[in-house]
Amino acid sequence: MICGLDLGSSKIKVLLVEQNKDGNLELLEKVEKDSEGIRRGIVINKERVSNILSEIFDQLSLTTKKKISSVYTALNGSHIFLVSSRGLVSVSRADQKITEDDIQRVVQAAQSVNLQSNREVFDFFVKEFSIDGQIKTKEPIGLKGVRLEAEVLILTAFSPYLERQKKCILDAGLEISDIIAAPLASARSVLTQKQKELGAGVIDIGAGTTGLAVFEEESLIHLTILPVGSINLTNDIAIGLKIDPDLAEAIKKEYGTCVLKGKDERIKVNLPDGTTLTFSKKFLTKIINARMSEIFDQINQELKKVGKEKGLPGGLVLCGGGAKLNNILDLAKEKFHLPVKIAKPQGILGLEDDPSLALVSGLVLLGADFEAETKKPISQRFWSKIKKFLKIFIP
Repeated sequence: MICGLDLGSSKIKVLLVEQNKDGNLELLEKVEKDSEGIRRGIVINKERVSNILSEIFDQLSLTTKKKISSVYTALNGSHIFLVSSRGLVSVSRADQKITEDDIQRVVQAAQSVNLQSNREVFDFFVKEFSIDGQIKTKEPIGLKGVRLEAEVLILTAFSPYLERQKKCILDAGLEISDIIAAPLASARSVLTQKQKELGAGVIDIGAGTTGLAVFEEESLIHLTILPVGSINLTNDIAIGLKIDPDLAEAIKKEYGTCVLKGKDERIKVNLPDGTTLTFSKKFLTKIINARMSEIFDQINQELKKVGKEKGLPGGLVLCGGGAKLNNILDLAKEKFHLPVKIAKPQGILGLEDDPSLALVSGLVLLGADFEAETKKPISQRFWSKIKKFLKIFIP
């Protein structure tokens, strides 16, 4: 069994899958509970979150009659930053052939970056290697050279937030198999290798955050998490219509749209106190359009940083609960001038086509990737060995 845990600002989602006889992943259980103690993707109250997790996993143990001991989980929040770094070492062998040891040393050297206090490295990705400043490659082992250089992307996080999330999971009696940056987990379930090769991005619109991961030549080139999400639309509606957030959320789901198509109409909603709320669909659309346009404009600024504004042939894929908004594709295509589509999480039998499940399904797929890697002969586990070795040196 492989278990994914998505600690969202609005919902906590758990996905439990098992590999069937044909080697495919099959859904065993899916659980969603209202979130407490999490704000903008960050665990604020670890006791509340831990209690919810204990309830979820106690119930899962009863329904599956199996003990779930470990989870793959995502780290979220705007405190996550991507840092680019380079490392340089001399090739150690006399015959100048590059070995695994040289790879380990150069990537370790690239991770030696000066970070602000209370920040730590929690993951890294090798973009490419350079031999003697001339040959660029992703597979340098066996090639000859004097100097080996590595360009690495390093993910850093605010240490107290990372530790608090780990603690609430451990306090619920669970082990952590791995922690993955949220946009990377979403990308695993909704982007194809071809898209990543051409150049593509995933935009995960959650309740409290919007994550972006951009790929080119199958490698990550940019990642960011914005502290805005679909809850901001709800709050804007609540203010605009002078109603409470719960009613605003219900109105957003039933009547909300990013782009008004057809004629305007008056909408009447019966309130709990017996009165009636009346508003125009045009006014509601104006509120939603303004906030989503602002989020997409911020995403465009991020794409501009890596020279990919209007420059991703593989397009963009929208996921997360916010991707369910009516006519969001029309607004996205207008803003990005790129191919855009709504995510359909792939790779798990029995899982519905729900873009809000992209992150948690990506977690179990990454977990399956890792477990498949560990079943290979030791001689074939090169990158997993390197990553495991180097993570020892991550504080």
